[in-house]
Amino acid sequence: MKRLDLWLQTARIEAAAPYIPAGANVLDIGAADGVLFRRLGHRIAGGVGIDPDAPASGPANVRLLNGRFPEDLEIADEFDAVIALAVFEHVEDDDRDAFVVACFDRLKPGGRCILTIPSPLVDHILTVLVGLRIIDGMHEGEHHGFDVGETPAIFERAGFDLLKKRRFQLGLNNLFVFSKPLVSSG
Repeated sequence: MKRLDLWLQTARIEAAAPYIPAGANVLDIGAADGVLFRRLGHRIAGGVGIDPDAPASGPANVRLLNGRFPEDLEIADEFDAVIALAVFEHVEDDDRDAFVVACFDRLKPGGRCILTIPSPLVDHILTVLVGLRIIDGMHEGEHHGFDVGETPAIFERAGFDLLKKRRFQLGLNNLFVFSKPLVSSG
């Protein structure tokens, strides 16, 4: 990863960190090499990271799994927080609802699902930056033209409550924090 890639990754983690409960058991979707756990290890208990490119081992108290969520997550754990930083825009249209339901099912009541999703304008910027070799970019061709504005409705359909929505990085990135209700509405 180049410096700008690392800076962007750090900015996403820093945007999400205040919403991850202290002492949380975390599921990090798109965990890469466990960077979120290394950066926040002092304030979270640990958890599971899943990524198609995950290495065999990672930080202490963390189990890294090589695979895709949800189909390759074969554990039944429930988590205090499910994190997906710069991941949801990569999920195929037909798979989005199942992805969100799987996030809901993996959370304890009161748990949080925390996402960052770039603005569609970022795709054009990434193309230029990759072409100039300023960044490596990561699977930027898989964004599927996702409309970030649809995010709250998709998560609310699955039973989530929206706690926080804000833009950061000059408005080019979006933070969403959803909560699983303490009691089932069904």
